[in-house]
Amino acid sequence: MNNVVLIGRLTRDPELRYIPNSGTPVSTFTLAVDKNLSKEKKMEMESKNQPTADFIRIVVWGKVAENCANFLNKGKLVGVNGRIQTGSYDDKDGKKVYTTEVVANNVEFLEWGDNTQKSSGSTGSDFSDIDGFHPTDNDDIPF
Repeated sequence: MNNVVLIGRLTRDPELRYIPNSGTPVSTFTLAVDKNLSKEKKMEMESKNQPTADFIRIVVWGKVAENCANFLNKGKLVGVNGRIQTGSYDDKDGKKVYTTEVVANNVEFLEWGDNTQKSSGSTGSDFSDIDGFHPTDNDDIPF
């Protein structure tokens, strides 16, 4: 079984592109996911300029990819459900580079507000008409 569930913040705005010939939309972004560290360990790592989060590349396809590009932006908290995918390619020097990413099946907005406005004029406050997105009600969170 290959199933991943992550909660983190976008490190930059999603990038959207379309696959040539098919026109299939694909969006990529990086999610910063906090490591589960004690307060003391976190302070120690920060003092040594070591990361206290993992930075995970996310790939989203189809309508959900377009929605991510249109409605998500840097700093927003999201939940991602998907699978791990590994691969490799040869760089310009002929050296093999190994990759790991999460291919997302579902992206949940866990935070939104006024600063989610994009050039489309959306306020970002009502996502009920977007396929693949389901706002989380704070009463549904178990903590």
